[in-house]
Amino acid sequence: MRARLLLEDGTVFTGTGFGATGESFGEVVFNTGMTGYQEVLTDPSYYGQIVTMTYPLIGNYGCNVDDIESMRSHVRGFVVREWAQVPSHYRSRFTLDTFLKRERVIGIADLDTRKLTRILRVHGTMRAVLTTGDDSVDTLLTKLHDHTWPRDQVAQVTTRDAYRVPGEGRRIVLLDFGTKMGTLRSLRARSADVIVLPAASSAADIMSWQPQGIMMSNGPGDPDDLPDIVSTVQELIGRVPLFGICMGHQILAKACGARTAKLRFGHRGVNHPVKDLSTGRIYMTSQNHGYVVTPESLVGTDLQLTHINQNDGTVEGVRHKEAMAFSVQYHPEARPGPDDSDYLFDEFLDQVETFAKGGGTHA
Repeated sequence: MRARLLLEDGTVFTGTGFGATGESFGEVVFNTGMTGYQEVLTDPSYYGQIVTMTYPLIGNYGCNVDDIESMRSHVRGFVVREWAQVPSHYRSRFTLDTFLKRERVIGIADLDTRKLTRILRVHGTMRAVLTTGDDSVDTLLTKLHDHTWPRDQVAQVTTRDAYRVPGEGRRIVLLDFGTKMGTLRSLRARSADVIVLPAASSAADIMSWQPQGIMMSNGPGDPDDLPDIVSTVQELIGRVPLFGICMGHQILAKACGARTAKLRFGHRGVNHPVKDLSTGRIYMTSQNHGYVVTPESLVGTDLQLTHINQNDGTVEGVRHKEAMAFSVQYHPEARPGPDDSDYLFDEFLDQVETFAKGGGTHA
């Protein structure tokens, strides 16, 4: 089955289709991880994107029901150099092709993913259409130009209703901007009693659950699309300990007066080096984001820079100078990826314990 990927600049890649059939529109991004394709496919932060895997062989260990980050796939297309039709792993339950068919995701293989990645690195992420149909390039370009692109992508992936993941420990409210199962696993491993709430919950709704700590999860899209959520977080700072990851990090920064900007091609992979400025230690991190907090915008705010990216110097972590509130741009829950930064959950729960024992909310 022939498939084509058409970029908005007119570049066409032709390959072999697998997975679902049809036509899909999205922003083309690339992920440099050698493993973790199933987690990538089910990570809500990839909502609306056509994901290119730079590692040349994908699908060789199959798919299973355990290594998922949400209950469905959120990508708009999947681009690989070669896909393994006969996986080999004792946990494998079905092939990548079967998984994509089930999730109605179009896949394309047998194209030069290195060339595609070089284009994105030079020119930045691009919008594209992925199709198994026979429309002409001119017709596809017209469709691409006329396509309505979603805003406020968090609203598309957040939970619709509150739910509880019970535990014996302190109560944590998790604001779901597109949370991953890895975050829930990390909290449950520490016996937290977790209440997951919709992203648009008001400060009054959140505090009605009597949380002893609040987490703000990862999520897709542009944080500038979320002014109401930023205002809500402004109301919460100083009331209980706060911890933000990825989108949650950007929301906390904006709530304190900082600004965000879009990267040319984003950070997506499992081997990004980050420096902790307080210790000088370098951590290998898992990342998936297209926006960052701008360092100059931290000047004059109540935030202190705590972590920086060793590849390009971008902001990777901040801490409030007065309140118990901190955040990181990368993913300490690391699914997939290294677990170097798992200690951040311990640090957060330590602050929660201090607060619960009457220690106040000041750092």
